[in-house]
Amino acid sequence: MEYAVRIGKVMGLGSERLRLLKIAALLHDIGKVEIPESILNKTEPLTPSEIKSLRRHPMYSVDILEPLSSIEMLIDSIKYHHERYDGKGYPTGKKGKEIPLEARILCVADAFDAMLSDRPYRRGMKMDEVLAELKNNSGTQFDPETVKAFLNTFDIGYDSASLDEII
Repeated sequence: MEYAVRIGKVMGLGSERLRLLKIAALLHDIGKVEIPESILNKTEPLTPSEIKSLRRHPMYSVDILEPLSSIEMLIDSIKYHHERYDGKGYPTGKKGKEIPLEARILCVADAFDAMLSDRPYRRGMKMDEVLAELKNNSGTQFDPETVKAFLNTFDIGYDSASLDEII
């Protein structure tokens, strides 16, 4: 949530959009409660069937949060947070600016957190590796403007010229 809010602030979101982004970031994976623990905690590679089950979690999240449907941005942020900028994500294959901004922000923040964290199937990556991964996948997996905004929240020595190469 903290990473998403940092990105949203740099990208100039207003207070209401930041509030909803914060809620979406907290709830985006709530649908994983519908995924068997045997899949979530598995240390071996997932089977195609298990991957299919895991990829349903954004829609499960939407189902759980449907009573909040009057806040469409919240629902869309959660529903599309696994879409990729190049259109190769899920659940719908949206791409580029078709993906709501808040979902693109959640995608970067969630990936950053996931790459840093230890998982049952792998150790977390080092910070420099994670930042390089974000940069390298900018324009394919991640929205380049969102990556640029996120990198701008760090004091990591990227000059504006190298950041401009991202987008």
